[in-house]
Amino acid sequence: MPNATDAAAEDAARLSRNAVDSLPQGGLADRLRVARAEDRPLRVKLGIDPTAPDIHLGHAVVLRKLREFQDAGHQVVLIVGDYTARVGDPSGRTTQRPMLSAAEIDANAATFQAQAGKILDTDPERLEVRRNGEWLDMRTVELLELLGTTTAAQLLERDDFAKRLAARESVSMLELLYPLLQGYDSVAVRADVELGGTDQKFNLLLGRDIQRAYGQPEQAIMTMPILVGTDGRRKMSKSLGNQIGLTDPPEEIYGKTMAIPDEAIGEYSRLLLGDGSVADASDLSPRDAKRALARGLVAWLRSEAEAEAAERHFDRVFVERGAPEEIEEARFPRDGGTLHLPGLIAEQFGISRSEARRLIDQGGVTLGASQLGAGEHDVEPERADGQVLKVGRRRFRRLRAV
Repeated sequence: MPNATDAAAEDAARLSRNAVDSLPQGGLADRLRVARAEDRPLRVKLGIDPTAPDIHLGHAVVLRKLREFQDAGHQVVLIVGDYTARVGDPSGRTTQRPMLSAAEIDANAATFQAQAGKILDTDPERLEVRRNGEWLDMRTVELLELLGTTTAAQLLERDDFAKRLAARESVSMLELLYPLLQGYDSVAVRADVELGGTDQKFNLLLGRDIQRAYGQPEQAIMTMPILVGTDGRRKMSKSLGNQIGLTDPPEEIYGKTMAIPDEAIGEYSRLLLGDGSVADASDLSPRDAKRALARGLVAWLRSEAEAEAAERHFDRVFVERGAPEEIEEARFPRDGGTLHLPGLIAEQFGISRSEARRLIDQGGVTLGASQLGAGEHDVEPERADGQVLKVGRRRFRRLRAV
């Protein structure tokens, strides 16, 4: 029977699977041993700044790892950075992030927390949700104490800052303060472990220094890979338009997954569905592996039934080149003169009119069986009534004149 030391090392190795860094070496096993000696779960921290309302699969990589800790009996401390979002994380940035209003931050935080609950166990014994405004709205004397834990030289060693300074670009005092605030979060919640993407490594390590300065045991840190977007080249980001959102409709999740490059299949499968998933099987063709991945993602985020329905939808629309069985209607006035399609497309699918015109001009829009030509922006109501409008590869509306 393995002793406690061996068991902690084995558990640490299992929990570190697929991580890029688990630091310091042996640190996670040490924190496991301490927690067991004190008969308590680990406190595993993730800080998220609600700078956008929606979660995509890039966020899900770290959330899935947190769920692994929960399933092993540990407690996740999810810190919603309502205060640090006002500062703006400089990680990976070449310019300072714009500041958000309090209303925007509160709305984003509520949405983010609800979406994270699709992946995390929300049992209060397994999930503690805090807002760092609870402790970061501190007195000046407390802020000065925090500033005294770190030197300017330490902060300026950070790659993001060093590159900007070398290029004679400015770094604001707010940005220099951000890593200290994130590190103090670890002090406030007494974190045993902190997770983040590889772009967070500097912040996570600084958190250890700040905990030590406050007389606390230093957290172990773990960084997870940055998931590439559907373009297969850049990190997944809503601003780059290469994201797969957790709240996307099942057929959108399936269809977007089928669009990723073949070389990204293994990474998506391993990081989101786990080692040994069918989508990562070496005996599958890239096409079949991608279909298995798409089914697996929809089943994970929704249900098996919705995964099967999403696959049928994909086959009908893209393999058999038909339209989906159920199509949402878009109504327009019969006596309003010609129907201006860019306006209708913008309203129905949340894009700009200029983008809608560009799609039409590039042959990306069909009305019924006819592909619209360049400049064909206005059609008679009689031609549009009852027809299926297809925009791009996956967006449909059945037009109804009223």
